[in-house]
Amino acid sequence: MTKEKVVLAYSGGLDTSYCILYLKETGYDVHAVHVNTGGFSDSEVGLLEQRARALGASEFESINNEQDYYVKCLRYMIYGNVLRNNTYPLSVSSERVFQAIAVLEYCQKVGARYVAHGSTGAGNDQIRFDGAFESLASHIEVITPIRDQRLSRQEEIRFIEERGYQWDEQKGVYSINKGIWGTSIGGKETLTSHQSLPEDAWLHQCDRNDATEIQITFSKGQPIAMNGQRQESPLSLIKTLNELGHEYAIGRDIHVGDTIIGIKGRVAFEAPAALILIKAHELLEKHTLTKWQAYWKKQLADWYGMFLHEGKYLEPVMRNIEGFLTDSQDTVNGEVFIRLHPYRFELLGIQSKNDLMNSDFGQYGETNLAWSGEDAKGFTKIYSNADKLFYHVNPDMK
Repeated sequence: MTKEKVVLAYSGGLDTSYCILYLKETGYDVHAVHVNTGGFSDSEVGLLEQRARALGASEFESINNEQDYYVKCLRYMIYGNVLRNNTYPLSVSSERVFQAIAVLEYCQKVGARYVAHGSTGAGNDQIRFDGAFESLASHIEVITPIRDQRLSRQEEIRFIEERGYQWDEQKGVYSINKGIWGTSIGGKETLTSHQSLPEDAWLHQCDRNDATEIQITFSKGQPIAMNGQRQESPLSLIKTLNELGHEYAIGRDIHVGDTIIGIKGRVAFEAPAALILIKAHELLEKHTLTKWQAYWKKQLADWYGMFLHEGKYLEPVMRNIEGFLTDSQDTVNGEVFIRLHPYRFELLGIQSKNDLMNSDFGQYGETNLAWSGEDAKGFTKIYSNADKLFYHVNPDMK
């Protein structure tokens, strides 16, 4: 009899490695599909394939989805300066739906009726994957061994080693998710409310003690050049900035937030390019957008980030918000000057033809050229009318 095909969303970590062995033993023909949304070199992908085939996958496919991810998501997170709880750049949560869609396309290609992922029953990813699968291909059955069996990482390692495969105990301590927009790290310390990661748990250590200044150029909100050198694409700039930021161990932090399933969660992450670009872009917008453009963009960007986190990228309102965010970027052009230090960076300033500080109206706190003192007095009088009326009617509340 021909075995039923199951397409596994494969990351190469402990959970999905367990899934290959378990699904094979259960009688499935396992197709391991790795969707690269950035952060993996060709050699790393090669090692993932070796591991998948050694564990029993009959087929391995690596799908490079970086460009699609950038065009359809990352650039909007830059436009919106999206940081979950003002901290986390949604490095992992924003990738999942794109990985799910690519996996479904592979299912269609090979005619698979089953799809699997390695999410636990206590996290957000199970909702993100299942939600995309249900929305786009409800006829395909979803298999989730880790969630259904409520396995601990120690039990997974034991299962793997009992079948003759070695698993690095230290590697099994931390759950690591790599991507171009950042790497998340979960472990025993992040299950507490007070412990930070030990130094060797971070993927990158600080290799530089000097300070260096860089310049990022934006055109209509997109990063296009670094230090005056136009990059091949925003993606290549992000990769270059990640490499430089990692040398300084910039972008480390621990995010605490509310999960989709209602409990609090804590995760460490490294995201140098994401944090530098978001903060640089935000500074440029402070100079080039009006007060009300900035205000309303923030409201919508916060909703956009929340829906990404909650696995609701496919909700049609997200396309409406993307339209607003894109339209808001026409004047977000210029250079941002940044100084990098070990473990941190500082924003030095901007230069832009659209800088609203460069006007003939006046300089804050210094000169007023487009109005007189009498104009200011009259404005203040009218501006105070509402408060004056309230206290006139309610004198006891002064």
